[in-house]
Amino acid sequence: MGSSKVIHAFYNDDEVLLDAVKTVKAAHHHIEEVFCPFPVHGLDKAMGLAPTRIAIAAFMYGITGLSVAIWMTNYMMIQDWPQDIGGKPSFSWFENMPAFVPIIFELTVFFAAHLMVITFYMRSKIWPFRKAENPDPRTTDDHFLMEIPVHNNEEELTALLAKTGAVEINVVEKH
Repeated sequence: MGSSKVIHAFYNDDEVLLDAVKTVKAAHHHIEEVFCPFPVHGLDKAMGLAPTRIAIAAFMYGITGLSVAIWMTNYMMIQDWPQDIGGKPSFSWFENMPAFVPIIFELTVFFAAHLMVITFYMRSKIWPFRKAENPDPRTTDDHFLMEIPVHNNEEELTALLAKTGAVEINVVEKH
């Protein structure tokens, strides 16, 4: 994979960045990525990103956890090792279900939470021991960076970004 040029436009205010993203998108330029020190409300909509489907995944993972919990409590406490607890034997899952509610709840939450984290890491390609791809350390402190690919329009993009309130504009080679 060869290298290509990108423009890094730095901003020091989230509202200025949001307006700049809207201006750049209105001029029909593609924004590769925006690096921020904190989440900026409305940035995903301004960039035209598709809504996330993590809520659907979380629901499916929760249903999986619920199913595992019901199967597990039925198998362990009713089928495999039924017990006479407190002199009141009850050998049906439905009669014992109130005692299983904490287990069912915890496994539902456990599956949803852990599988959502794994899904997030897989979708964002963040793997253990992977080197960070942050182009400038200032984006973890107080600056916002908009990265735009250059396609023989460097002067036009630089002029547009200067009008949007960028505090610094750099053209760099991206490898």
